[in-house]
Amino acid sequence: MTALWLEHLTPEDRVSVKPHASPVLHALEYLLGSLDGSYLTTLREFGGLQSYPSRLKDPVPADYSTGSVGIGATAPIWGAIARRYVNTQLGAGGTGRQWSLVGDAELDEGAVWEAVLDPMVADLGEVVWVVDLNRQSLDRVVPMMGATRLQGMFAAAGWQVLTVKYGRLLEELFTRPGGGALRDRIDEMSNPEYQRLLRRDPADLRRLLPGEGPGAGDVRALIADVPDAELVAAVRNLGGHDLAALRDAFTAIDDTRPTVVLAYTLKGYGLATEGHPQNHSALLSEAQLHELAARLGTDPADPWAGFPAGSPAAGLLAEAAQRLQRRAHEPQPAPPVPADLGRTPSGTATTQAALGRTLLDLNRAAPEAGRRVVTVSPDVSSSTNLGGWVNKVGVWSHEDRRNWFADDAETILHWRERPTGQHVELGIAETNLVGALGELGATWSRWGQPLLPIGVLYDPFVERALEPWSFGIYAGGQSILVGTPSGVTLAPEGGAHQSITTPSVGLEQPGCTSYEPAFALDTEWCLLAAMARLGRPDGSSAYLRLSTRPVDQTLAAVPADPAARERRRRQVVAGAYPLRRSARPVVTLAAMGALVPEALGAAERLESLGLGADVVCVTSPGLLFRAVQGRRGLDGTPGWVLDSVFPADRAAPMVTLLDGHPHTLAFLAGVRGVPATHLGVTAFGQSGDLASVYRHHGLDVDSVVGAALDLVD
Repeated sequence: MTALWLEHLTPEDRVSVKPHASPVLHALEYLLGSLDGSYLTTLREFGGLQSYPSRLKDPVPADYSTGSVGIGATAPIWGAIARRYVNTQLGAGGTGRQWSLVGDAELDEGAVWEAVLDPMVADLGEVVWVVDLNRQSLDRVVPMMGATRLQGMFAAAGWQVLTVKYGRLLEELFTRPGGGALRDRIDEMSNPEYQRLLRRDPADLRRLLPGEGPGAGDVRALIADVPDAELVAAVRNLGGHDLAALRDAFTAIDDTRPTVVLAYTLKGYGLATEGHPQNHSALLSEAQLHELAARLGTDPADPWAGFPAGSPAAGLLAEAAQRLQRRAHEPQPAPPVPADLGRTPSGTATTQAALGRTLLDLNRAAPEAGRRVVTVSPDVSSSTNLGGWVNKVGVWSHEDRRNWFADDAETILHWRERPTGQHVELGIAETNLVGALGELGATWSRWGQPLLPIGVLYDPFVERALEPWSFGIYAGGQSILVGTPSGVTLAPEGGAHQSITTPSVGLEQPGCTSYEPAFALDTEWCLLAAMARLGRPDGSSAYLRLSTRPVDQTLAAVPADPAARERRRRQVVAGAYPLRRSARPVVTLAAMGALVPEALGAAERLESLGLGADVVCVTSPGLLFRAVQGRRGLDGTPGWVLDSVFPADRAAPMVTLLDGHPHTLAFLAGVRGVPATHLGVTAFGQSGDLASVYRHHGLDVDSVVGAALDLVD
């Protein structure tokens, strides 16, 4: 970090700092004049410096939030794509490298290799990773030498690999007689054996360093004349601590492809805890702290003292501070998004198909908003109904690429890759999808250019993508995640592709509004409302759970009167609306998404039995729960939608119904304190036709009618 900030970074560069290096980042911010010294005593305090770098919570916003292992490391890859996208579309992304400071144990995370291997990454020459190769994880010294394997894996993915293993002291020893044997001995030594040598005195070093191999005699002869202090220093003289070695490596970076710098280091370098397997979070004693201060020429009583004015160090810092001044980007307001595109769908349609149709209609009705839409898919754009959109706007690439199937009459999906495209296609890795979404959703704060990013994936895999998407929201990325197809409604696909818990995930995710619409027009309204909350300081993300079940759109009973239609729209985007009102209700059926037709069918059956049934169509359980909390003063969400949809004079026993875990809607019974039965999915799915699968899970009309009868008896 010293080498980067004081010599190599430019103001346009961005750096993702490994979580445990946050104190170093804050120290640099202080020395460079951007962090007030009053913060230096507040690490991990409430309202103080964060334990891990944060874009939103630290007084000096970090370039990237880190702390979730593997996610911060890969973020600059998606930041590079977002910057290139903003450049090609809006001419405002600037230049600069995207750096990641990565711990070697962090490379155990699968998310790292999903990103390294993605087809879009090989051309990102601005991406540079510096791996802190200290060969320790939290609990132990990593047992096997992994550097050679890492070199091969990165190289196979098309990355430039630069290894900074030894410093000048060792390199000089290697040039002497016996130096080759010493290099081989250290190269072949296991990590634990090497780390143990660091804690030996000079006599033990002379005895143990030569080892027992064929070159032991040469090593023994070489070190015989090396003074004790020099021998102790040489053993720990690794390249990651040698500024000249790092300078050479950074100068050799090839900007035509991604680069990884494998920098060998010692955890706790220069401290009493150096190289010990249990040095994670270890603290120095007071005596050790004073010894360190004396060695560095500092005063423990004045730990924040700066360098003397006019000194070379002060001059270096002043030059770096001046060089790293970033120009402010004039923030552009998020484009206005219409609330209603004016269509009333008819016939039979799915909410999944409504997604692509809404995007195309938006492009025509509000071209400035449509211009800022960018869709992202992990190789499922056609099977999630984005084909028409992709044909219209094209696939984004930083350069034009030939479409070899342009003259094939049987090709339905036209794959035109060009810098003006608005669809980003990644490989089949959901983690990469949401990583890109997070960075595309942060362009409003990085470069003052808001985008409207929408990612589509199969709903069963939302949970696979949830952690990095959640971390992207935490870091200020505002985006829309669309999970489709969803639930056991995807009957023929079998249990492996039938999501159960995702409605609850949407209810619980901070910084996110979740919707599960039942009809095409509900989908349009919810999507437009979600888009209107993107790209602004007070904005938020959204999750839409859509279905492939064809539904008769006349069941939506959309009011023809403009005022009544607008009232319906407001209720839809607030979380629920009354779909069917009985003259004398004795039961309320509250249903969501694909199962609303079952609720309507059950209401008809109950009416034929002389039992009035109201049907409420729930579009967002999360918003309804916030309204409940708002009534108690625990949330700022107004509660008008609860009075509109569940008025006190129509309170009745309730059956809730959804294609997901039943507890998602269970809280609705508490709005009026009525007895209730909650129907949903609590077991892995089965293959079969829709009627059989619904019957198996107790979601069919018979099950709803039976539950209602049990309540009103």
